[in-house]
Amino acid sequence: MTYTPELLEQIKIVEATRPQRLGQTFPAMPLEERQELLKKFHPDYLESGMREVRVGSYKGNRMPVELADVVEGRPHVDPHFDLSAPDFETDVLVIGGGGAGASAALLAQENGAKVVLITKLRFGDANTMMAQGGIQAADRPEDSPATHYLDVIGGGHFTNFPDLVEALVKDAPIVIAWLESLGVMFDKTPDGVMMEEHGGGTSIKRMHSARDYTGAEIMRVLRDEVRNRPNIDVIEFCPAVELVLDDQGAVCGAILMNLETERYFYAKAKVVILATGGSGRLHYQGFPTTNHYGATGDGIVLAYRAGAELVFLDTMQYHPTGAAYPEQILGQLVTEKVRGLGAQPLNIKGEQFVYPLEPRDVEAAAFIRECKERKLGVITPSGQPAVWLDTPMIDLIHGPGTIEKALPAMVRQFKRFNIDMVRQPILVYPTLHYQNGGVKIDADCRTTVPGLLVAGETSGGVHGRNRLMGNSLLDVCVFGRRAGITAAMLAKERQPGKPTLAHLESWNRALDEIGLNGAVRSPILIPNYARKG
Repeated sequence: MTYTPELLEQIKIVEATRPQRLGQTFPAMPLEERQELLKKFHPDYLESGMREVRVGSYKGNRMPVELADVVEGRPHVDPHFDLSAPDFETDVLVIGGGGAGASAALLAQENGAKVVLITKLRFGDANTMMAQGGIQAADRPEDSPATHYLDVIGGGHFTNFPDLVEALVKDAPIVIAWLESLGVMFDKTPDGVMMEEHGGGTSIKRMHSARDYTGAEIMRVLRDEVRNRPNIDVIEFCPAVELVLDDQGAVCGAILMNLETERYFYAKAKVVILATGGSGRLHYQGFPTTNHYGATGDGIVLAYRAGAELVFLDTMQYHPTGAAYPEQILGQLVTEKVRGLGAQPLNIKGEQFVYPLEPRDVEAAAFIRECKERKLGVITPSGQPAVWLDTPMIDLIHGPGTIEKALPAMVRQFKRFNIDMVRQPILVYPTLHYQNGGVKIDADCRTTVPGLLVAGETSGGVHGRNRLMGNSLLDVCVFGRRAGITAAMLAKERQPGKPTLAHLESWNRALDEIGLNGAVRSPILIPNYARKG
């Protein structure tokens, strides 16, 4: 696979306009234009893509149709499932094996708790592993947490929960120092100073990175640390299918499923931390996704059925630069770092049509507008709309070798298909990337259900209605750590009562009352990609 002759002809147009674009700065959009663009072109505003939830405390609120169908699903287990003899007991049960779950396990263990971490797939099969560009932290003299705070609030369209943003930005320098102490190898200059770059919507360079595999580097270190700590047990291929409440309405464990044997069993815990990540594999509105295979919204389903409050689930993040060609990597992430280094988004005429570092929702909406309204996008051989991302600009701006040094994983990804992004532009289009909303938490990761904590992408509120680059890796570490500390403290105080699944009886009754037949069993656990017909 390489570029077709037709696409190679179009690349000549991009090359012809490159000299006049070099050195020019495309202006950022005024606020009013941003708002108009979002309302007209961002998928969150497409009425047919959303519907109201019909049961539970979030009833009447909108969320993607695909997520609503899963949220309204029937449980996997009967409300009378035998809870008399738990298969194991622990102080803290961490559900999820990504950055948030690993961070939570480490801090809970450090604070005296016995921890069991369970994960649906392998430990580390998570969106954390797939994050590329970097992690934000205001740890330079010319920067400050207050400036970082303003960037986060502005990027979230002033809808973020202030206490969560304050926790995020205040803990950020601590997290960077912690990760480095554990062994994360951040990019540094020859004299040992951390290298930092811009991300979309930021007012100053504060993006720490490990080339373009920052998430994989962080996950490598966290996973090794968890594996080598006493009092942390890891159980793989064992998702949670239901939370268990005691007779006082507090969480006291979970029903787990062994994916190999399909056996269900009860794990008793004083505190449960949900860190199951996002829901990109539900493919809202048919979009491709950057998410890992198990990202099916499990945590939303489990927490909601147990009575937790939800927030902002009518807003998802569509990363503007997902790979659009070749088809074998459709939707895979092209990190924002590519644009941060100087790559320009261009239409079929070789014209730059948007500032490359607008907030992600604005950037994605501009790409969609260029293709759908202005009809100036590129159409790939499979019919996929796309725009050019002029990656060779990076070496022209920063000098030869910059792309291969700063973006080695990205270069390899395209070279597999005989596309050389050092010398050729690449084709991109928005891809479903992040779940902005989720379970409502406070700054210590508590939910409205006693004994249930939530951290990472499963939670909602910190990013408001749009997340800035580099704040997801920060989120999982900051709130994963906070969840672990809170859980260890609560585990010393809590003595769970009699376990029950009475909330499932109430749930099933609510579904019966509105005539839902239970065709969907949720959480769905693994997406079904089998061919139909």
